[in-house]
Formats: sequence, structure tokens, C-alpha cells
Amino acid sequence: MSNLPIFDIAGSALQAQSVRMSTLASNLANADSVAGSPEQVYRPLEPVFRATAHAHDPALTGVEVGGIVRRDTPPVQRYEPGHPLADAQGYVYAPDVDPVSQMVNLISASRSYQAGVEILNTAKDLAVATLTMGR
Repeated sequence: MSNLPIFDIAGSALQAQSVRMSTLASNLANADSVAGSPEQVYRPLEPVFRATAHAHDPALTGVEVGGIVRRDTPPVQRYEPGHPLADAQGYVYAPDVDPVSQMVNLISASRSYQAGVEILNTAKDLAVATLTMGR
């Protein structure tokens, strides 16, 4: 990014929160999906974050996405014998996605992202002010 570590650290936070929002959007989009068997049901996604030391200053720590894992929660089994995807016993299977908790997490991710943008804007304003001091 730049020679200023603050831009690297804030940028890593923005990237991590962006991935978090994408996985939450995927979970919410599939919350009402159903499948004809437990093996075919959507599995909710969850990003795994890890702290990373800054390359030029180990005292500073950023964040990176270590991976995205699928939660192995059992699907919700519903008796709907008239549903076109129902199995031989009349059941359909839905992902174990709680839309309320997903929305709470989405709001949290959005606010964290906004905080990262504010950090970048403040750092930019300070850098510009510093450059114009001698004029």
C-alpha cells in the first residue's frame, strides 16, 4: 500500500471486514434454501481471522483472513411432504442459519468497516496537513 504502516494496518482490517460481510451475505441469501437430503443442504460460512505482525514494524499488528470454513451444524429437518424436494419420508432440510444473529454480525462488520475507512481518512488528512505545513 504505502510506506505508512497505518495504511497497511487499516487496509488489512477493511479487507477482513469485507470478507466477513460477504460470508454473512451468503449465509443470509441461503437461510431459506432447502434441499432433499442433509448432504445437499447449504452449510453456513465463517471467516477465520488471524493477527499478523506488520512487515516493517513487528510492534504493529494487522489482521488477515486465514480461511473461510463451513460450519458443520446439522441441518434443520422439516416435514413438508408436498414439497418438490422432499425425500421419501416427506422431509426437506434447511441450513441452520439464524437470520437475526447473522444480521447482528453484519451490522458489527459494517461498523468495523466504517471505522477502518475513518482511520484511513484521518491518516490521509494528517499526512496532507503535514505536507502543507511548510508552505
